[in-house]
Amino acid sequence: MQRILIVEDDFDISEMLCAWLGEAGYETAAAADGLQALDVFAGAQFDLVLLDLMLPKLDGFGVCEWIRKRSGVPVIMLTALDDENDQLRGYDLRIDDYVTKPFSMPVLLRKIKAVLRRCNGQEASNLLYYRDLTLDLDGYTAMRGNTNLELTNREFECLRELIQHQGRVMTYQMLLNRIWNYDYFGDERVIYSHIKNLRRKLGADYIQTVRGVGYRVDKA
Repeated sequence: MQRILIVEDDFDISEMLCAWLGEAGYETAAAADGLQALDVFAGAQFDLVLLDLMLPKLDGFGVCEWIRKRSGVPVIMLTALDDENDQLRGYDLRIDDYVTKPFSMPVLLRKIKAVLRRCNGQEASNLLYYRDLTLDLDGYTAMRGNTNLELTNREFECLRELIQHQGRVMTYQMLLNRIWNYDYFGDERVIYSHIKNLRRKLGADYIQTVRGVGYRVDKA
């Protein structure tokens, strides 16, 4: 059984994570501040660390730096801080993923599974490729070349649907039904907003508009 250390000072979030991870088959231990995290980590073997940033006594960056001097165990930062500089600082400390709160537990479980698989030297089995893009369908991560794309879950799902159906027009209603799983009262503005953000983040002309109908990506 793989063991995960949860470093989180919010008791309710820590309890929720322990419950979900236990249900998913992981063994967990918890620490409520940075110094306690060092003691718990030093006293046992862990396969992954879920690490909050805003911790009492020693913040998450300090905990991660201490861990990295001693271990290559995968670390996923789980935090309310969504500033780009905080994310870059985390990746400079060789974290494996950065998840902002509020988060989806099912998506977090997939990210944990994907990180553990990669760190165990197993080949990623559920990748989707399009031109210079790579989508990890298990981990909900997207790369353009060697650059990580910071996509929201909905943006990722929009891009996934378009690439999986490349060459075909995906109507507004099809995207609403496939991603939001209901009609969303026919309000197509939510699609416009997500496609606009996707185009800004992708930085290239990947997504074509079919006026009055929907969107498509051309066949690679």
